[in-house]
Formats: sequence, C-alpha cells, structure tokens
Amino acid sequence: MTVGSVYLVNRPARPDPKFDRRALSNTAQSLRFDLQSGHSKCIAEDIKTNSMSVAKYSIVNPNDPHPFPESHKITVRVTSAHGHSYHYAELVESGQFSFQAAEAGDYMTCFWALDHKPQSTITIDFDWKTGVAAKDWTNVAKKGTIDNMELELKKLYATVTSIHEEMFYLREREEEMQELNRRTNSRMGWLSILSLFVCLSVAGLQLWHLKTFFEKKKLI
Repeated sequence: MTVGSVYLVNRPARPDPKFDRRALSNTAQSLRFDLQSGHSKCIAEDIKTNSMSVAKYSIVNPNDPHPFPESHKITVRVTSAHGHSYHYAELVESGQFSFQAAEAGDYMTCFWALDHKPQSTITIDFDWKTGVAAKDWTNVAKKGTIDNMELELKKLYATVTSIHEEMFYLREREEEMQELNRRTNSRMGWLSILSLFVCLSVAGLQLWHLKTFFEKKKLI
C-alpha cells in the first residue's frame, strides 16, 4: 500500500479560498495536533481520481466531562487542487466528511481556530482514510455473509488492485514529467541559441562602431 505525503501548514485564521488546495492516495492517517486560537493548520495528501475518502475530526475536551469552553470552536474546509470545495463546517466541535475524488492531485483539509482572548490552545483529533482503507469492510462482511478467511482475501485483492492502479497512475505522472522535461530542454536550447545570436550581434555592432570611430579620428 502506498503511503502519500502528509504535511502541516500554519496560516493566519482567515478562510482564504486561494490557499485551500491539495490531495490523497490509498492511506489511513490518524493525527492529533495542537492549534492556537487565531491560527490555522492545513493537512494535505495526494489522491488519484475515483478514490474514496472518509474522515472525521473532533476537538479534545480539556475539561471532560464538563462542556467545551467557548473558545473551543473550529472552522473546517476541504478543497481539491483546482479549488473545488468538498466540505465546509463553521464553528463546530466535531464533524466528518466523505467524497469520491473527481480529479487527481492534492486535497487539503484546513482547520481554523476561533480568535479568542486570552489565547488558548486547541487539541484536535483527525482521522483521514482514503482508497482501500476508506472501505467499510464490516458492512461488506455482513452483506455478503462471508467468513473471516474470505473477507481477508477480499481485502488482499482490493489492496493488490489498488497497488496496480497506483502503478499506472505513477507511470502516467512520470510520462507527464518526462514530456515537461523534454519541452523545457527544447526551450532552453532555443533560448541558448538566441542568447548566442544576440551576443554575437552586439559584439559585431561594437566592432563596427569602434572601427567607424577610429576611421573618423584618422587613427587607422
């Protein structure tokens, strides 16, 4: 199973659509992180087209079993690499989302903490599953009335299929990068030829100017 890259990004606490972007693969990511009031963090992963993604998030109550403090509210937004919104929740304590990726690329989940004085720290649990990991195997077993061995075989088959699809996806990405490198090298070659032509032209003009100058001064 291929594990995609995950990274956190600190941002000002302002839901700016220009900054919400990124994506997933066949992974299960369970994270716990701290978020200060008035700030934000984003979690991103690479995902390919038609992959399923499910996630749930919740604020850890520092005063359990008492109610949440007023400062413990977050805004959550999930967007694709092209800026399409897949989930949005404002000033909540917990939530969940699920979607099937319509486009390949980086999907980003951003958390904004409510601005509060004095500043406080919010701890967030975030469980994000994609691809094979996002499939509900318990329901599969119930619907098909299959035994444990058959269920494990189905899981292995789904994993192998996912890896096979991932290999084709990576091959396509590699071909795209190779084509980009070829175009870049071609452009750099033409730019080098143009630069050489400009340099030779400037050198020729300088020589012609100096020759004309010396001839006028009757030095040559």
